[in-house]
Amino acid sequence: QVSAMLVLLLSVLSLAAGGKLLVLPVDGSHWLSMRKVLDRLAQKGHEIVVVAPEINLHIKPTKTFDVKMYPVPFTQEELNHIFWRTGQEVFEEGSFLERFIKTYKRLENVSAIYLSACTHLLYHKELVRYLEESKFDAVFTDPVLPCGQIVAEHLSVPSVVFLQQMPCGLEYDATQCPHPPSYVPRLFTELTDHMNFLQRVMNLIIDIPMIFICDFVYQPYAKLASEFLQRDVTVTDLLRQASIWLLKIDFVLHYPRPSMPNMIFIGGVNCAHKQLPQ
Repeated sequence: QVSAMLVLLLSVLSLAAGGKLLVLPVDGSHWLSMRKVLDRLAQKGHEIVVVAPEINLHIKPTKTFDVKMYPVPFTQEELNHIFWRTGQEVFEEGSFLERFIKTYKRLENVSAIYLSACTHLLYHKELVRYLEESKFDAVFTDPVLPCGQIVAEHLSVPSVVFLQQMPCGLEYDATQCPHPPSYVPRLFTELTDHMNFLQRVMNLIIDIPMIFICDFVYQPYAKLASEFLQRDVTVTDLLRQASIWLLKIDFVLHYPRPSMPNMIFIGGVNCAHKQLPQ
């Protein structure tokens, strides 16, 4: 009876053991909000390994999790300038066309530097071999840049994605979630879910230039993934493999919208928790 009880207790403890999580983040504010989640996961006993380029803004080694760095061909000054300029343009006002052109140029610069980083990660043989041998239980990543999804597909492990919004509604396409332009506002429109007829028409027309932006930004990743995985894939194919979508939005701060069963709304997860005065 004692032996049977010990076996039962050991089996329960194994169920409570933490998992091994591989994290491929996106730098900047994306990482700052993701780190809040990682700190909590580490407190619960999960083993966390973060993979990041040597040149970055905020991703630094800590006692909470292990950080694996890999070399990249750009300098810290180049990276700082791109992010500084991006931060300036985000708060500049102007017409939709002006903001669209600035966004296109900004994405051109940011995409080039991140694509370079992703390429150097995938073809870093020593690091990839380490990832293959580490037997991770899951990949936690920000799909705005799909490098993490490429790694998850290569390792054949499930992925959990953490984001607020993707260009061109790719999160809708990947999850086969309805997003009719008569109801769901498009990026940069400043519309809500309550639109009159003309606003619905404008919302539909705005979808057209977004197709060009997405093709420009994500087609290089599809090409890189196809070469690395040695089969033809699209970015939507990669995103479709995500098991869970953690969306940093909330109906209170945004607007009602369709969702799928694997979409979980976690608005406010990266907000400071302070006790309010009486």
